[in-house]
Amino acid sequence: MTESGELEGGVVVRRGVVVPARELRWRFSRSSGPGGQGVNTTDSRVELSFDVGGSPSLPDDLRERAVDRLGGRLVDGVLTVVASEHRSQLRNREAARERLTRALRAATAADPPARRPTRPTKGSQRRRVDAKIRRGAVKRLRSRPEE
Repeated sequence: MTESGELEGGVVVRRGVVVPARELRWRFSRSSGPGGQGVNTTDSRVELSFDVGGSPSLPDDLRERAVDRLGGRLVDGVLTVVASEHRSQLRNREAARERLTRALRAATAADPPARRPTRPTKGSQRRRVDAKIRRGAVKRLRSRPEE
């Protein structure tokens, strides 16, 4: 396994959850921008698609969480990431795979623990009131003397 979360062409989402390469769909097209002589002949732009809603490799709870969190980015349950910033197709493939991995990890991450409300301590309440009294005294001293 490499740092970017690949395992024999698949994507490691988290421990125990791997999206196999057979569930990933790759599309290549010509990229805009600089490229010299090869710009019109090389399909360096990469689109990587993954069917989040219909994937058997994601457990049900993670799939529901991912579909909820990625709702705005999904088209018919499919998440698509695009990479075209590099001139070589290989580097764009690596960039697209990394983006997909990051998106899936973020979408399947556990919710943070619920915040337990706390009350201010007696000392902090006293300090706050004392500071207000001092501030009021300073402002009173700035005003004109009463005659």
